[in-house]
Amino acid sequence: MNIHEYQGKEILRQYGVAVPNGKVAFTVEEAVEAAKTLNSNVWVVKAQIHAGGRGKAGGVKVAKSLEEVKQYAEELLGKTLVTHQTGPEGKEVKRLLIEEGCDIKKEYYIGLVLDRAISRVVMMASEEGGTEIEEVAARTPEKIFKEVIDPAVGLQPFQARRLAYKINIPNELVNKAVQFMMGLYNAYIDKDCSIAEINPLVVTGDGNVMALDAKLNFDSNALYRHKDVEALRDLDEEDPKEIEASKYDLSYIALDGNIGCMVNGAGLAMATMDIIKYYGGEPANFLDVGGGATAEKVTEAFKIILSDPNVKGIFVNIFGGIMRCDVIATGVVEAAKQVGLKVPLVVRLEGTNVELGKKILAESDIEIVAAESMADGAEKIVSLVR
Repeated sequence: MNIHEYQGKEILRQYGVAVPNGKVAFTVEEAVEAAKTLNSNVWVVKAQIHAGGRGKAGGVKVAKSLEEVKQYAEELLGKTLVTHQTGPEGKEVKRLLIEEGCDIKKEYYIGLVLDRAISRVVMMASEEGGTEIEEVAARTPEKIFKEVIDPAVGLQPFQARRLAYKINIPNELVNKAVQFMMGLYNAYIDKDCSIAEINPLVVTGDGNVMALDAKLNFDSNALYRHKDVEALRDLDEEDPKEIEASKYDLSYIALDGNIGCMVNGAGLAMATMDIIKYYGGEPANFLDVGGGATAEKVTEAFKIILSDPNVKGIFVNIFGGIMRCDVIATGVVEAAKQVGLKVPLVVRLEGTNVELGKKILAESDIEIVAAESMADGAEKIVSLVR
């Protein structure tokens, strides 16, 4: 789950991480009032959307008067920002962060992420702050330094100090940088984050080490123990189909293709998308109905797939282990009747109760193309969609 920059900064503040003073605004009037309450002669007006690259897209403005705050707020609110992370459709700006300006001396990068290859949290740092870390990794990988964190003892001060020296934090500010990194790590662990990224981390003219931007993502599977974080969810920033899927505990991610996929098991779902691509098709979604799906769950999954107007065909690929093929078949038939199926449907069933499942499909009055294998199904649905 993602949250907005201003929400991330409020969480970090609780852990002693220094952040600029700022306030959220939903209207132009609120933006101006927020600026008035901040003890500054310069303000930063920042669009709040769940995507990076806002500055390059014109979503971050420096205002030197209240008139400019008003002008920038009018420009940004309601504007659709298109960044490298939003896709070509962009995202509408519905809220702003009004923040006091600060005297930036140097920008750095600090991030925490789980390295799945070694099953450890890693803190990364670079003195190439303000630049996308992917660019730094591609262009000058030697400028990214890493500390692997032992989960039994957590981030140690000597590790944070080593990073601070490697990225050339001024000597007199190293202790503040260490305190910053320790607070960031504690927030990451306590709140079950999947990513904590500060870009840029800045040192200021008055000797502060501060998070000028903050990106916190959270492990959705851990939200049940973080009701405070869950309350920060902004549904306007999420795909309506993904929101609907979460209500039924379905793993759904919208994609740009035209072949809807309904599969049980994440690995099989990935393989299904790969084989559709192999035969020249484009998957419209990732959808894992899970191992214990009911007919009702399958019906809802079908409805969600078909709510995407780009879907021109559906491939159901089920391997019944825990999942029974007859339950899937019943759900498919019920869903097709409810939604009035008008696109080609290819179904491949294998595993528990497969013969009963095939019988249910064959005896229905729905036009269903049976597939004998995953490859056969992918080839058929790609051909039918074409």
